[in-house]
Amino acid sequence: MSTLDLAVIGNCSFSALLDKKGKIVWGCYPHFEGDPVFCSLINGQAGKTPEECDSSPWGFYDVELLNFDYSEQHYIENTAIVETILYDKNGAAVKITDFAPRYLHYGRYYKPTTIVRLLEPVSGTPRIRIRLRPRSDYGAKKPDVTLGSNHIRYVGDVITLRLMTDASLLSIRDEIDFALTSSKTLILGPDESLHNGIKEEGRRLLESTKHYWLEFTRRLSIPFEWQEAVIRAAITLKLCTFEETGAVLAALTTSIPEAPNTVRNWDYRFCWLRDSYFVIHTLNRLGATDTMEGYLSYVMNLTFGDSHNHLQPLFGIDYRREIEEIELDSLSGYRGMKPVRIGNKAYEQSQNDVFGAVVLATMQAFFDERLERRGTLDDFRALEILGYKAMAFFDKPDAGLWELREKARIHTFSAIMCWATCDRLAKIAVRLELAPEANAWNERAQTIRDEILKRAWNERLNSFVESFDADSEEYIDASLLLMHELGFIEPADPRFVGTVAAVENRLKKNDMLFRYILEDDFGHPETAFTICTFWYIDALHAIGRGDEARELFEKMLGKRNHVGLLSEDLDFETGELWGNFPQTYSLVGLIKSAIRLSEPWNNIT
Repeated sequence: MSTLDLAVIGNCSFSALLDKKGKIVWGCYPHFEGDPVFCSLINGQAGKTPEECDSSPWGFYDVELLNFDYSEQHYIENTAIVETILYDKNGAAVKITDFAPRYLHYGRYYKPTTIVRLLEPVSGTPRIRIRLRPRSDYGAKKPDVTLGSNHIRYVGDVITLRLMTDASLLSIRDEIDFALTSSKTLILGPDESLHNGIKEEGRRLLESTKHYWLEFTRRLSIPFEWQEAVIRAAITLKLCTFEETGAVLAALTTSIPEAPNTVRNWDYRFCWLRDSYFVIHTLNRLGATDTMEGYLSYVMNLTFGDSHNHLQPLFGIDYRREIEEIELDSLSGYRGMKPVRIGNKAYEQSQNDVFGAVVLATMQAFFDERLERRGTLDDFRALEILGYKAMAFFDKPDAGLWELREKARIHTFSAIMCWATCDRLAKIAVRLELAPEANAWNERAQTIRDEILKRAWNERLNSFVESFDADSEEYIDASLLLMHELGFIEPADPRFVGTVAAVENRLKKNDMLFRYILEDDFGHPETAFTICTFWYIDALHAIGRGDEARELFEKMLGKRNHVGLLSEDLDFETGELWGNFPQTYSLVGLIKSAIRLSEPWNNIT
């Protein structure tokens, strides 16, 4: 049965997910939005016998240990390289080292769509079977398999993969088990020849990739406490970026349900402007500004000079605007839970917070003197267009950050982000010494702020509410916890303290938070939305309840899977991970809470 006890390998070009036994169960080619050549994660076993599941070409890449007993899995410290050790019932063991090459080469990062697997016997004589079963056309087709002199080719309609190895080709093609008496190297990637010896090349790629990730980690400005958790989250955020364009993905998967059998199955392999702002802001806090520079290029290409009247909330990682949502019949779903969707209809929605997401994400370019490309007057003029749109739409109904499909309201969070658009434009104008523009944008920000305070505050509930003029506890929403972080209101303000209490009373369950309880297009939410609990932790800290915040943060760290990763949602009772994986939003929440709660470095004696 599929679970989200998965590890991620990748190189900012593509990625793959491995289960606890080292089986690659998800991997899209030639990039994150591509065809999942490895798709068994969402090709569940519902309605099939174990024999049918084992004999059919399912879309996975497995090193199977005969007489298997148990496994151990971890990342090599401070890297994106995974080690899995499989033990059999007689004490024999094999170590599998998995990674996607990434390192500096001729002044650019070498990041091929390649998976390297290094096999090494660590005790006894393990007997293994290598099963490489890619699929194409979203699981619908089996590739043609051809045998070369020292490689196997898997030929699909669009993509051809080549496996180069010093293991027996016939044993791999025919899935024949063999005794692993010496180390073996398997390099799966583009249909290109290898110019070095296979074993030598595998080791060289391993050492070069390991060096890259150790250097990436060394440059991070991490908090004093919870360093391992923050480093793992930061590396994973980096793996969720598409370096070619600078796009940041919301998650690496599609159609993992938010809760069992709810049809809340979405494709998250795209770049949401809102999510990306939070990711970039968080990586900046850690000092990883190169990711921000790439994203700035991406978002400027999308929005500067854009003639569209409205700004859509998400785009393809290749700048694609139309992301048609369709349901597939070729895959049976995570644990057999359909639908399986590709594309996301939310691209058509009006979400008025996106103006602020762009301005806040690009703002640092006007202030950070480390950056190669800094904000210019022309950039400011382009951002002003978004400011005018924020003024026009702040009090208009939209789908909101939770992307309601059939219901529109004037969402408080969207209005606050429109306020932030104008507020930050004023600050940029001051930086550029544009006094008239600074005054004008300050006045516009104040106009929006006054309207929010008038229409989103509910005296009877002693809380802000999710949408303008709402007068029911149903309209308490976790996004209201961000009001202080965005600078809209001071955390000591009684209105914010009252809002935190209302969110706590209405949305908290078993130490975790719903994002909302209000019935939406698909009924009532059933699981905890992971980042909302981190927002709550940050709010507790801000209003002076630091001990409670630390205790809850420690509990949330315990919700991570075995290698320290989080998905979108958590089961309130069991803590099981649900929703797309790994969820950048959730990892952002972990990092930001750790930074806020940690003891300072200068307390070391």
